Amino acid sequence: MQVSAGLVMYRVVGNQNLLEVLLVHPGGPYWKRRDAGVWTIPKGNVESGEDILAAAIREFREETGLVPEAPFTCLGEIRQRSGKRVHGWVFRGTCDPGSIRSNSFEIEWPPKSGRRESFPEVDRADFFTVTMARQKILPAEEPFLKRIEQEFGSGSIS
Repeated sequence: MQVSAGLVMYRVVGNQNLLEVLLVHPGGPYWKRRDAGVWTIPKGNVESGEDILAAAIREFREETGLVPEAPFTCLGEIRQRSGKRVHGWVFRGTCDPGSIRSNSFEIEWPPKSGRRESFPEVDRADFFTVTMARQKILPAEEPFLKRIEQEFGSGSIS
């Protein structure tokens, strides 16, 4: 069974102390025109023998080009329909979402063309309120948003 791990960066903005979370949009031609329900937390597979939190930190760096800083609060584990287990943590930070730099992957594109093309694993990132993030995030990862609300409240932090 595959195990994946990821981090959610959050920030607090404005006079009302609104909580926003950073989500990433998958890169590549299959996701180019899709928006609602496809954004994710920066995450990836845990390598054999790798510490799960260390994998989450590595994947966050690979997908955003940013170095996350502790402390990290555990959000627990979710299971996707495929059976894959995803572990999540949340941490406070901020960044310019337009400045993220992702690693890339290569696929045959167009299909059956014999040509290989490289695409960024993440083509963009943005901060969303938890309410807006619910519309954007992959449905299987929505429990992480619920857990963030339980940890920090319903959208504003004092």
